[in-house]
Order: sequence, then C-alpha cells, then structure tokens
Amino acid sequence: MIRSRLSRKFALCIGLGLTFSHATTVLGEDWPTFRGPNRTSVVNDSNLLKSWPAEGPKLLWEGSGAGRGYSSLAIVDNKIYTLGDGLSTQKDADEYLSCFDKTTGKQLWATKTGDALNDKRDAKWGSSRSTPTVDGGLVYVVTPEGQLVCCNASDGKLVWKKQFANDFGGKKADSWGYSESVLVDGNKVICTPGGATSTVVALDKKTGETIWTCKNPDDRGAGHASIVISKVGNQKVYVQSTGSGLMGFSESGSLLWTYPVDKTTAIIPTPIVRDDLVFFVAGYNRGGALVKQVTSADGGVTIKEIYGLNNKLSNKHGGMVLVGQHLYGDSEDKGIPFCADFMTGEEKWKTRGSGQGSAVVIAGGDRLYIRFQNGVMALAEVNPTEYKEVGSFKIPGSGDRPSWSHPVILEGKLYIREQDKILCYDIRG
Repeated sequence: MIRSRLSRKFALCIGLGLTFSHATTVLGEDWPTFRGPNRTSVVNDSNLLKSWPAEGPKLLWEGSGAGRGYSSLAIVDNKIYTLGDGLSTQKDADEYLSCFDKTTGKQLWATKTGDALNDKRDAKWGSSRSTPTVDGGLVYVVTPEGQLVCCNASDGKLVWKKQFANDFGGKKADSWGYSESVLVDGNKVICTPGGATSTVVALDKKTGETIWTCKNPDDRGAGHASIVISKVGNQKVYVQSTGSGLMGFSESGSLLWTYPVDKTTAIIPTPIVRDDLVFFVAGYNRGGALVKQVTSADGGVTIKEIYGLNNKLSNKHGGMVLVGQHLYGDSEDKGIPFCADFMTGEEKWKTRGSGQGSAVVIAGGDRLYIRFQNGVMALAEVNPTEYKEVGSFKIPGSGDRPSWSHPVILEGKLYIREQDKILCYDIRG
C-alpha cells in the first residue's frame, strides 16, 4: 500500500554535492556517523587483504573503556567516539559518551549522558545503541532514553541537550530504546523523536533550537533506523523508516510520501538509497521492498512500487549493503547470509556462514566483512553467484553478550567495538 502527500512548496537543492544516494563510500579520512559518510557501509578501497591467515589479520592495538553496549564507532580527526555504560575507566555503572585516540586506542575523555539502560526481559538486551555523529567540532548522540546530547568533540564538554519525549512529545514504536544516529546536513541536526506530532524534527546544530517539525499523523513511533538523503530530479528528499514503515520528506520538513507496513515487533535497518530508488527492509517476516521516487505534475514527489515486501529478504537488525546490482545481508537474525538482485528482489544464493546468530554485513573493495553474533568475524567474496569465505577469526573478548556492533573500515584498518574493548586490525593489502 502506498500513500502520497504532495507538497506545493519545496526548497530546491542547488549544488547538492556529496549525498547519501551513492552506492559506495568515497575514500577519505573520516567515518563520521553510523554506516559511514554516505550511510552505505560500503568502502571503495581496492587495497585490502584478499584473504586472512588462520589467526586473522594483524591486531595493531586494543583499547579499553567503551563500556557495555552496541553502539558502533564514529572516527573523525584522529579520534574515535562511541557510547556505552559501565565503563572500565569509570567508578559507576552509568552511561558515557567517550572518545579515544585513533592511533593508540587510549581513552581521551568520557562525558556522562545518563543512567544505564537495563532490560528486565533479558539483561543482554540492555545498554546503549546509538552511534555518535561528528560534524564541525561537535559530536551528537542519542541515549536509549531519547536524550539528544551535543558535546564539544575536543573535550566532551556539554553544549546543549534535548529530550525527545519532554521537548517534542516523541515516542518509540517498541520498548527497546532509541538507536538512531542523527543526520547533520548543513546547519541542521535532523532526528526522529517519533509519533504523530513530532515524527521528525530539524534543530539548529549549534544551539538545538527547533527549525521545523515534520508530522506523520499515522506514525506509531520511532524505530531504530537513521535518516538518509536521496535526490529526485533537483530536489533533496530525506528518507526514514519508523515503526509505521517508510517515509520521505522535504528539506523544509514537508511530508511527501509514506509506504506503510503492518505493525510488527520492531523496524530496525536503515534504508538503502540509490539516486531516486529506496530499498526498505525489516525483520520478523516482513521482508524487503523497493520503491522509486518520481516527480509529480505539481512539482511534488510521490512513489511507485518496483516490488512489494518479499519475506525472503527479511533482515532484523544486522543491516544490508548494496554492491553493484546486488544486496547482501543476513536472513532475519539467523546467521545465514544471502544475496539478492537489487532491482527484482530475486534471491541469488543463501547459505550458512562460519559464525552463528545475527550477522552484520559491511563491504570493502570486493570483499564482505561479516560479523556474527557469537563473535566470529568472517571475510567473504563479493560474489552474486556463490558464498565463498576466505578467512575468519574469533573476536577477543566476545561471547558474554551478543556481538552486534557494526565494524568500521577506514584507511586500511578494521575497527571493532566488542563491549568495553575497541580493537584495530591492519587489513591493508
């Protein structure tokens, strides 16, 4: 089912420059937010190891003090940022935004953000989820309780903070806490409090003052995805998944279109965009769907369905990557990677890897880096005809809690957050 809301006024995107609509991440020196600068989890680097020795690639350093949690890493200007609770470097069990030296792994500072999130249903589900976003000397992070914190990137000093429920009337569509990594675009920080009255808000990135509010009256609440940018003709369209499905909205906060899905346990993966195409995916037997954004007669934007929800493409929370014309990801959270044709949704292969449990997939050059829930890190070919592993190793310290944090590839190094530890591996070819 597709619903469209056509806006009469749009802010035109002049000289858009680098957007999140590309299929690959441009080589650079920073990884400033969740899934990288373009939020694709794809690195266009051909100078990486084609296979690993039995013990895995060379470990360059190991740092401590990240704490419990499933936040990934943001890396900017020789510093690493993450979010966690119960840090080994602190005397309490509270939650902290922390910063580390990229060269040595030494902790540089830690700023308390609040109490630790504990889940009474299963202690392993608790702790931080959001990956920080770094821009212009500031670092932003969302706590599980929905507090958006802005700090100086250099020393961790608090600049401003907002609370999604109290300040915007926001709500989650599930009870697992906020996970979003905010989007910084120009002078705006764009985030998802969730719900019908403040589905998405844009704030001044320096002061936290509200610039605009986007309302989706049918929204059930925030999911766990992060906002991505697409381009439709000469218009910039922000795309987000919430507990109600997929939505697109303009630079000025006008709701353009929605792609609703039936209520489910949680909607977690971040959408994948390529130009005017948007791939939506969710787990719990919902599946993946592809829509195309098109300019309407009155200058607005609507969508048409390329293919509807295909439950063979279901992915709970490991996320998926688009490399060339093919999607790679895990089947739900089963540790069974699969490949599918992007434009048709046709499954090309599905097979069990060397690890077990939910798998995170990122791509670098012509290789897939697959992190399994039981702590196995595998290397496989980017290959639409068969699954072929060319190396694997067990991440040190894994096993007590799920190994869910997304890895990072930057400048020939593989960075892995394993609860309190951050590990840096040399994967240069």
